[in-house]
Amino acid sequence: MPQDQQVITITEEALQRVLEVRAAEDDAAELALSLAVAGPRGRGWQYELALVPLADAGEEDAVGRYGDLPVVVPAASVSLLQGASLRLDEGGLALDNPNRPPAAPWWPGDDAPLEARAAAVLDHEINPSIAGHGGWAQLVEVEGNDVHLSLGGGCQGCGMAQVTLRHGIEAGLRHWIPELGAVLDVTDHASGENPFY
Repeated sequence: MPQDQQVITITEEALQRVLEVRAAEDDAAELALSLAVAGPRGRGWQYELALVPLADAGEEDAVGRYGDLPVVVPAASVSLLQGASLRLDEGGLALDNPNRPPAAPWWPGDDAPLEARAAAVLDHEINPSIAGHGGWAQLVEVEGNDVHLSLGGGCQGCGMAQVTLRHGIEAGLRHWIPELGAVLDVTDHASGENPFY
């Protein structure tokens, strides 16, 4: 029998949303919300949420009851989710978790200057991702919490450079540096010689 334990808290709005989604399933009464940590993602965790048969819960898993909703947290995720809170926001369900994975070996630390943290993220997270298109991003300067970047290689002159900047580079930087201000592209895109299309 799984452990009877409420590992997380769930806001009333989030609970109602999950119950609405579960109600659309044929076997709704037999389903539980499964919430597990899939692995580290930057400074936080990546999560897996799914509706699963409650009968599939393992002996060591924690099962908490939230009104009519059973929530299963696999044994390996219990300590990683202890004290977390599931809430509803504009984008859907969101999990606030006070637990963090161990820092990446390349991370200079939360107290390091913004310039050092931004450069580390570019070197270890962003540039390896855009290198497949022959591109790279370089930190030019930091003004307050704003960063100025120059894009090169396949990113210089590419018609998708702004998409890459906003949805790839900026999103990656904000994930690691929550207090980041504006991310400004100072690249001369007109002089790009080999953009990736």
